[in-house]
Amino acid sequence: MIKSELIAKIADDNPHLYQRDVERIVNAIFDAITDSLAKGNRVELRGFGAFSVKHRAARAGRNPRTGEQVHVREKHVPFFKTGKELRDRLNGEDEAAPIAPDAAGDTTAGF
Repeated sequence: MIKSELIAKIADDNPHLYQRDVERIVNAIFDAITDSLAKGNRVELRGFGAFSVKHRAARAGRNPRTGEQVHVREKHVPFFKTGKELRDRLNGEDEAAPIAPDAAGDTTAGF
C-alpha cells in the first residue's frame, strides 16, 4: 500500500471526512514522526511498533563493480521494530492470547 492508497482507504471508511482533510491528517502524522526522528527521539505507536534512529559508524566499503575500496561516511538510519500486536496479527495468532499473571504475581488463577 502506498500513501495515496492509505488516504483513499481512510476517506472511504470515513465518508464524513473529505479526502483533502484526510490527506492533511496523514501528512501531519508522517511529518510529526519524521520531525521527532530527526531530533533523535523514539516514536512508539502501541500495538503497531516503534520507530527509532540507529547510528552507523564510518567504515571502509568496496565498490561491487570494481572491487575498489571506498570510504563510507557515518550516518543515521531509521529503524522500525514491530509491536507484539502487529506481529501476532501477521502470524495469524488469535487475539485472545493467554492472560499474563496479575501484578500481585498470582499465577494460580483457575486452579
